[in-house]
Parts: sequence; structure tokens; C-alpha cells
Amino acid sequence: MGTRFLEVKELQGWYGESHVLHGVNFHVDEGEVVTLLGRNGAGRTSTLRAIMGLIGSRKGSIKVRGTEAISLPTHRIARMGLGYCPEERGIFSTLSCEENLMLPPKQAEGGMSIAQIYDMFPNLKERANSQGTRLSGGEQQMLAVARILRTGAKLLLLDEISEGLAPVIVQKLAEMVVALRKQGYTIVMVEQNFRFAAPLADRFLVMEHGRIIQEFTQAQLPDRMAQLHEYLGV
Repeated sequence: MGTRFLEVKELQGWYGESHVLHGVNFHVDEGEVVTLLGRNGAGRTSTLRAIMGLIGSRKGSIKVRGTEAISLPTHRIARMGLGYCPEERGIFSTLSCEENLMLPPKQAEGGMSIAQIYDMFPNLKERANSQGTRLSGGEQQMLAVARILRTGAKLLLLDEISEGLAPVIVQKLAEMVVALRKQGYTIVMVEQNFRFAAPLADRFLVMEHGRIIQEFTQAQLPDRMAQLHEYLGV
């Protein structure tokens, strides 16, 4: 820890005329798990999208391992080792589970092999030949994350991965986050499910009205619960 993987300064973001990010500032160190908390509309997903260049327009600074990325197109940002898992998952429904996994470049440097993916996600191995549409919500979510791991991305931007899933699947996703962290991955999560996020993150950033208003560590969490109830209604 201590080596900066991502540094965001004074990030402004727009969708058309709508100004949604108003000077977002935060950093993520290598190997860290950071969770963005906030009510719907606070700007958490827009922050992830802005980092990847998937927002209408943006200003400010986004440094990836010290290299400025604010003016780069999305495909160049992805090649810097970032992977984004959107809330809608983006599974190709006409392809089988394994065909979805084969979409990223086979020789992606540092990317997980199919065998490694199946070790981490035994459910996907069982469903290798099932069509995307026939996978459960939890299996689709695992597939969406697994596909990013195939690309060689080392910083994962995960948007609401636990949403709408059964508790047993949410527990498996929590185990996945712990396993990835042990393997040296860096993770930024947007989560509404505080019970899921609370034990996993090293640091928590609270967003409101397109900016970060609070930051605290895992160790400070017990003392901040009253404040969190106020901000999030958790």
C-alpha cells in the first residue's frame, strides 16, 4: 500500500447540459478496496463513468499510476489497467457463458486464463455452455466481473454488483472481492448494500450532490455509523 494507482482531482462531469460532478477529489492506493457510498443521484456511478471516459464531458485531473488520463478515449484508459463493470452487466445473451469469456483478447497481459476464472467461479464452469440469457442474475454478475479479469485489468470499478441478488450469491461476491484483494487487485465499489460493503472496504467515501463530503477508514467505521444513518438512511 502507499503507491497511488488512481488520483482524481477537481473532477467535473456533464451529461449534455446537466452538470453532475462538482469537483470530486479522492485517491486509491494499489491493493486497496474503496467504497463510494451515497444516496441515489449522489454522483457515484457518474464518477466511475467519468474515470472511464463514458460521460458526456469532463474536466479536472484523473491520473492512473501518475499518468494523466482526463483527455484519453475509453479504450486507451482501459489499456492502462482499468476495468469497469456497469450495473447493467452487458452480457451478450446470444453467446454462451464461455463464449462471453472468450471475447476479451486472448493474450491480454496479466489477464486470467479460462482455467483460473473457473477456479474462482465454479458456477461459471458448470454453466460454460449455457446461453447468457439462461444464467441467473448472480451468474451474470460473476460473468461480468470474470470477463474484466480476462482483460488484465488491475483496477476494478464495480457498480452495484450485489444489487437484487440472493444473500447466498452476495456472500459469494464478497468472497470474490476478498480473494481479488489478496491477489493484489485494486477495487473501487459503488454500493447501496451497506452490509455487503462494510466488511470489505479499507476506506469509505461518502458522496452527496456530485462531490465527496466525508472520508473514513474501516477502523473509524463504528464511530461514523450515526453519521452514515443520516447521510444514507442505512
